[in-house]
Amino acid sequence: MTAEDRAAALTASVAAVAGSRSVRVACSGGVDSAVVLAAAARAVGPGRTTAVTARSPAVPPEEVAAAAATAAAVGVPHVVVDTDEGSRAGYRRNAGDRCYFCKTALYETVAALADASGGAVLLNGTNADDLGDHRPGLRAAEEAGVRSPLAETGCTKRDVRAIASLWRLSVADKPAQPCLASRIAYGVEVTPERLRRVEEAERYLRRAFGLAVLRVRTEAGERARIEVPTGDIGAVRERFEAVSAELSRLGFAAVAIDPAGFRSGSLNDALPIVETAAVWTGPGQRTTAGTSNTR
Repeated sequence: MTAEDRAAALTASVAAVAGSRSVRVACSGGVDSAVVLAAAARAVGPGRTTAVTARSPAVPPEEVAAAAATAAAVGVPHVVVDTDEGSRAGYRRNAGDRCYFCKTALYETVAALADASGGAVLLNGTNADDLGDHRPGLRAAEEAGVRSPLAETGCTKRDVRAIASLWRLSVADKPAQPCLASRIAYGVEVTPERLRRVEEAERYLRRAFGLAVLRVRTEAGERARIEVPTGDIGAVRERFEAVSAELSRLGFAAVAIDPAGFRSGSLNDALPIVETAAVWTGPGQRTTAGTSNTR
C-alpha cells in the first residue's frame, strides 16, 4: 500500500472507532503517537481530539515539549498529567513487567480525564511492529480498553514514518526515545535519582558529541554502559577520560563503552535471568523480585 492508502485507512479506522465520541490520544512526543493524533484530528475534528502527555521523572522535558509542539501543529488541545507511576511497587521493582505498571498508571489517569468530560475513546501509538516485541504495556492497554489504530490497520514503523512525511509532521524523522526507565537494567530498582542521572548523562553526551541516537544504560552497582552507533564509538573513546569524569560527577560508580554499539532494547537480553533474580536497591540491599509473567 502507498502512504496515501495507509493514511486513508488509518483515518477511516479512527473515525470508526470513535463514532460520536471524543478522542484522547496518549501522546509521548514521538512519531507513532503524533501520527495517531494527526489522524484523530482529521477523522473526528480538532474540537473532539485532545493530546495527553505524561509528566514524570522518566519523561524528559524535551519529550513533553515535542508532544506540545505536535498538538499545536495539528490544532488540538494538549493536556499534561502527572502519572505518579513511581508510587507503584511493581514499577519500582523493575522486573520484566515494569512497563505494565507504568502504562496502567498512564491509562488510568487518561481515563479519568475522559470520564470527567463525558467519556471518550482512548488511543495509543502502538504499531504493528510492536506486537512482536517484549511490551508488557500492551496488556495494560488491553485491560484499559485502549485502542491501537496503527496496529489495527497493520501500520509498521516504516509506514508510520511515511505517513508522518506525507502529513509533513516535524517528528517524521525523529529517532525513537523510550522513557528513561528503559535504560535501567531489569532487577535494578527504578528511583528518581537513577532516572535523573541517566537524563543528565544523555543530555551531556548529545551536547558533547552531537549525537541524535544514544543510550546510557544503568546496571547494578551504579555502573554506566554507554551505547552509541558503532561509527561514533571512536570519538567517544578519544575523550573517554572527560566522559568518565562527567558521568562520575553525576553519580555513576563506573563507566564503560559498549563495543557492540547502540542496540534498541538491548536490556531485554537479560529477561530470562531477571525473572528469578533479586532486585538490587543499593549497596548491600537486595530483596526478592518475584517472577514476571510477561516475557
